[in-house]
Amino acid sequence: KRLQCPSCLASKMAQASNAANMLNMLAKWAAGLGIAGSLAQSALYTVDGGERAVLFDRFRGVLPESTTEGMHVLVPWLQSPTIFDIRTRPRSISSITGTKDLQMVNITLRVLSKPNIDKLPDIYKNLGTDYDERVLPSIGNEVLKAVVAQYNAVELLTMRDQVSHKVREALTLRANDFNIQLDDVALTHLSFGEEFSRAIEVKQVAQQEAERSKFVVQKTEQEKKAAVIRAEGESEAARLISDATQSAGPGMIELRRIEAAREIAYNLARSRNVAYLPSQANMLLGMNQGN
Repeated sequence: KRLQCPSCLASKMAQASNAANMLNMLAKWAAGLGIAGSLAQSALYTVDGGERAVLFDRFRGVLPESTTEGMHVLVPWLQSPTIFDIRTRPRSISSITGTKDLQMVNITLRVLSKPNIDKLPDIYKNLGTDYDERVLPSIGNEVLKAVVAQYNAVELLTMRDQVSHKVREALTLRANDFNIQLDDVALTHLSFGEEFSRAIEVKQVAQQEAERSKFVVQKTEQEKKAAVIRAEGESEAARLISDATQSAGPGMIELRRIEAAREIAYNLARSRNVAYLPSQANMLLGMNQGN
């Protein structure tokens, strides 16, 4: 085996040392870039459309201003964002309460709500992100019980618009105390107990029967009036005929008889089921004599 010269070995060792140094430098740069990228990513946050962010600072607490849509910068570890959905959301609130006449009613309320954007930091501090679940069912039941107690069961059915308007006004005022805005409030379901529903059905049947009896009475009265008018007309006609007979003599009666006979003869002539026979001779006997 051939032995390499010392100068060649030194040269190769220097090249290997340089390559190792370059690799170490690249590794350091890569690690630095990774750390820098991680820090940059943790220092940025994005707020999507229809949302707002509330920042919590470890030194100052909840910041008084919420951030709008877009990309924003924060101090990593020191600050953390909490995202709020500010779009209108529906919620149904059901309650079983008593009316003014002590009837139990099952009523359902549909509410469209959203947070007050200017008060998001206060909402976060006092209620949290689930503010609607904490507040709306409680104040909804409170308002429904207070308003329904002012009406009896029948009024809830006949004055439903007024009841819904009162519930909307009262619930909007209560929600404003918690920085919640209500876009719409409506009564979607209203039902009573089985006994009251049966009583309403019986009452409706009785009302229909009363209306039918009233119609029969009115019809009978109209028939009586018509009979009286018809009798008065016939009496007047008889009087006129009597006066005409007294003034014209038997000739008036004879004229009426002729007119009646003419009308009968005209109707018989137009009928196809009438056959004319001689009044004195026997038609069958006449035929036998001819043969």
